[in-house]
Amino acid sequence: MGRRATKLKDLLGMMKDKASQGKAALLHPSGPGGGGGGGGGGGGSPLSFHLPLLRATTHDPLAPPKPKHLDLLLSAGHSSRATASLLVLALMDRLQSTRDASVAAKCLIAVHHIVHRGSFILQDQLSVYPASGGRNYLNLSKFRDETTPLMWELSSWVRWYARYLESLLSTSRVLGYFLCSASSAQEKERAEENVSTFANSDLLKELDSLVDLIEETCKIPDSLCQDNELIRTVTVFVSEDYLSAMEAILIRVREFGHRLSCLSFGELVELVCALRRLERFKERLSPLFSHKVAASEGFWIAVAETRAKLESQREAGSVSVRSSSEEKRVGVSESARFGGRIPMSSSHDSIRFSSGRIVGLNRYNLPFQESVELFA
Repeated sequence: MGRRATKLKDLLGMMKDKASQGKAALLHPSGPGGGGGGGGGGGGSPLSFHLPLLRATTHDPLAPPKPKHLDLLLSAGHSSRATASLLVLALMDRLQSTRDASVAAKCLIAVHHIVHRGSFILQDQLSVYPASGGRNYLNLSKFRDETTPLMWELSSWVRWYARYLESLLSTSRVLGYFLCSASSAQEKERAEENVSTFANSDLLKELDSLVDLIEETCKIPDSLCQDNELIRTVTVFVSEDYLSAMEAILIRVREFGHRLSCLSFGELVELVCALRRLERFKERLSPLFSHKVAASEGFWIAVAETRAKLESQREAGSVSVRSSSEEKRVGVSESARFGGRIPMSSSHDSIRFSSGRIVGLNRYNLPFQESVELFA
């Protein structure tokens, strides 16, 4: 009975695809970017990319979108900003209106494809969701397709995938570029070159956002759907994101390693917590991306070593804070303690720079130090 219901659903899905694609072809016979028909020449009509969108998001629960159909969608990014906006709006509307898990999954794959290979104009339009303050089109927490056991299982992937893409977009906004995006290669290189100039607070914010993305990655469903070609396409995209996230995290972890003497006690605590949280995901990530073992081994070693150095620095800082508190309790006067703060090893009398790699600039011997020491 279950197999018969599945076959019936597949047949109905094929009929829906044929009907909707035929209707779109009649309404816009010139196809995407065509100059005639439909009164929307030049690809500016809302229907310009409706047909390739339907072909990329069929009801077939096993087959992923064909590359040629996804490429047709990406071609909207080489037109006007208005056309790109229409495409993204049509894609999000289809995602929200469908009750079919396979259609929803393919819509999300199309979104991910834009993140990876779309032009700047398309990515810019995509980043509006949900940052614009309007409707969150990626909120699919209540999505359920109960028509067949396969669709029920695929629904869990749809809910997770939507949350993951929302996290990916959020992280990309914090970083200022899309992870694993070909069009943002220059922005990534520029960020890597200028990372030493970033403020500690900015680096911490970026690191926290990247760790949030890794945490969402770990929530990927455990199910037999992973043998599905449609889901395999999803895992390939996520695997590429994972490598890019590791690279971005490693750059910031190494930079913090150069800044040990420039971090406040609060920053040390926050950074250690972030790295500990990251390390908790190691056991979950290793089996998920077993084919990336060689690339991840060095990453986890660097994270562990930096975290150990930070913890040592934090412990030294906590001892210093306790000593200062004890001095206050025994009533040591300000004038008596003033001489103890003169050495330039103190964090209060040094000029702090973003990166400890700028040798010789972390601390300056102030010109009045020697004269003050005479009164110590």
